[in-house]
Amino acid sequence: MQTVLTSSNKRIATIVLAVAAILAIPLIAMQFTDEVQWSTGDFVMMGAFLLGSGLAYELIARQSGKTMYRVAFAMALLGAFLLFWVNGAVGIIGSENQPANLLYGVVILVGLIGALVSRFKATGMATTLFAAAAVQLIVPLVAWMIWPDLSWGNAGMAGVLVLNALFAVLFLVSGMLFRQMRNA
Repeated sequence: MQTVLTSSNKRIATIVLAVAAILAIPLIAMQFTDEVQWSTGDFVMMGAFLLGSGLAYELIARQSGKTMYRVAFAMALLGAFLLFWVNGAVGIIGSENQPANLLYGVVILVGLIGALVSRFKATGMATTLFAAAAVQLIVPLVAWMIWPDLSWGNAGMAGVLVLNALFAVLFLVSGMLFRQMRNA
């Protein structure tokens, strides 16, 4: 029996292979250095997030024929992925073991819940991304209020604020692209 791969199935297979290739990087690095130490849970978590992001993009890209929508959605996913990755790998506030870093999960939840509630419509996605950017900027303030003697790490509070601003810019630009679609 011959299996016919549709273009959609080929893209999904490409996503799965890309995730495997990305996960192979730390796996190979672990063979040569003690600097990289991933647990099975790290591989599962990163694999699930990468695969989920890739499949979400594929699903949404398939539904929308508009390039600007795809770019805006890709930028939102990129922001969420980088936030997850940086926060999980080294932490944004202090080290990755600092409980304050768990607050960044709220940013991703705002994006996920907002996207689902708005049914991925451009207007709702714009509002969602603006809200995610606001939450991103508020997290360090909330962390400081909860943990006033917080260790901000080598970058200090200023470095944390700058990094938060960079993530917020990704979400803001994505939101502006979605808003532009609404006005087009």
